[in-house]
Amino acid sequence: MSPSQVLARKWRPRTFSGLTGQTHVVKALTNALEQNRLHHAYLFTGTRGVGKTTVARIFAKALNCEKGITATPCGSCAACTEIDRGHFADLIELDAASNTQVDHMRDLLESALYAPASARFKVYIIDEVHMLSKSAFNAMLKTLEEPPEHVKFILATTDPLKVPVTVLSRCLQFNLKLIPATLIAEYLQTLLIQENIASDTAALELIARAAQGSMRDALSILDQAIAFGEGRVIEATVREMLGVIDHRYLYELLDALLAQDGKRLLSIAADMEAQCLSFDTALQDLATIFHRISLAQTIPDAVTEDTPEYLSIRTLAEAFSPDDTQLFYQIALHGRGDLYLAPDEYTGFTMTLIRMLTFMPDELPLADSSMQQQSVSSPIRRNSTLSAGANVSRKLETTPQKPDANQTGNAGTAAPPSHSWPELVKQLKLIGMAKMLAHHSEAKCMTDSMIELLTPEAHKHLLDKKYQNAIQTAVDTYFGKPVKLSFSIGSLTGMTPVTLQQLENAKKQANAIAAIEKDPIVQDLVDSFDAKIIESSIKPIPIQGEKT
Repeated sequence: MSPSQVLARKWRPRTFSGLTGQTHVVKALTNALEQNRLHHAYLFTGTRGVGKTTVARIFAKALNCEKGITATPCGSCAACTEIDRGHFADLIELDAASNTQVDHMRDLLESALYAPASARFKVYIIDEVHMLSKSAFNAMLKTLEEPPEHVKFILATTDPLKVPVTVLSRCLQFNLKLIPATLIAEYLQTLLIQENIASDTAALELIARAAQGSMRDALSILDQAIAFGEGRVIEATVREMLGVIDHRYLYELLDALLAQDGKRLLSIAADMEAQCLSFDTALQDLATIFHRISLAQTIPDAVTEDTPEYLSIRTLAEAFSPDDTQLFYQIALHGRGDLYLAPDEYTGFTMTLIRMLTFMPDELPLADSSMQQQSVSSPIRRNSTLSAGANVSRKLETTPQKPDANQTGNAGTAAPPSHSWPELVKQLKLIGMAKMLAHHSEAKCMTDSMIELLTPEAHKHLLDKKYQNAIQTAVDTYFGKPVKLSFSIGSLTGMTPVTLQQLENAKKQANAIAAIEKDPIVQDLVDSFDAKIIESSIKPIPIQGEKT
């Protein structure tokens, strides 16, 4: 790569086919050129770096290519090569931000009256046209109303609302869109292969997101990343250069949140502060993660293996209830908005984490997302509700049978032969992902010295060594001696703790609904007001000391 030429200039597209992410504009201009249906003035709008000037120059080549007006300029004739080099006499480029006065516009318009020196059309590209003064716009208006046949005006702006309506009405307007991050990353990868520069996908995705839809910004950041990484573009150096939050911190925060470990939450936040990481960016990225979790829970097909951190998202989608995910997403957004009001960013960030911790339910959901929507309540507990013209709420208390104390093992004693894995799990005091793994596993073989567990293929992503070790420690502590614990992937019979819990919850729910329907006050409301029982709002209230 030439040291005197930056990537944004070296890789500026020279044909319509080389443009990225502006298919709608390319198609319209291509059709106009092929059908020779040309207008005298065009207006390209869009944010910085999306290709407005690039499209204008390609269009100028298409109009003046020596092989004729074409949507595919040859790129080799005198007109094409001189336009690419910026030396074409009949292509006049004006930066309106530097030439706002009416005198400059009058000089330009006077020159427009003369025929092109050698080209088919004299093309005027006026960049940031909204910066022209009112008198300059008025001077332009006369020429736009009655333009010479040999003149084409191409105006570009990042702020079309500042362009007078009288000018807008005389132009064909094209809005260039922000370029999707996926397309930017793909383009950067192709470019680096051509430049023979090593890179990884994660680094290019970070650059693409940082560019915020601007290809020029992406190329500028890439230039900086190549220099910063000493000729290599890898995730670690790009994160350091951009000050991007390492998502490891965020997933550790969520793991601590699931474990309801406030001390660990504050410890991770302190580590982030010591690394001078942006808490505003951290809350933004947390909101993004909660959005992906919500997608996995409600529209599973929208989250594929190509989704960033797919396995972590899938695991968290099972750990959080859909209601909690929605709540924490809102808390992250509000926390980010309140950062500037906080005494300092660290205080604002940790207060947001404390707010999430406060709203964590006492018992984490164990069911799949489809089951969660039916049987898991949100942290704000809802009562049974009837709708008629007004809503009436009523609590229902049910009294499930207390478990027999003799059925559960005691610390320091071996499990009796009748002891089951679901019963043992209730005694192990597991938290977080280790609890999830235990609840989704089934005992293949279980004695007082050895436990063999099966985990289904759908939950093999939970078989992290640290979660297995946490279960091992809990089992050894419970029995007061080492117990051989092993995990394998296989088909289950349906006797996992989570399956049994689902069946128990479904039975309680059915009993609660039946009790509500038989309640004489409820029956009277239904009959008198044509009320309707909202079954999904009915929640059994546990006996004292029992968790739902």
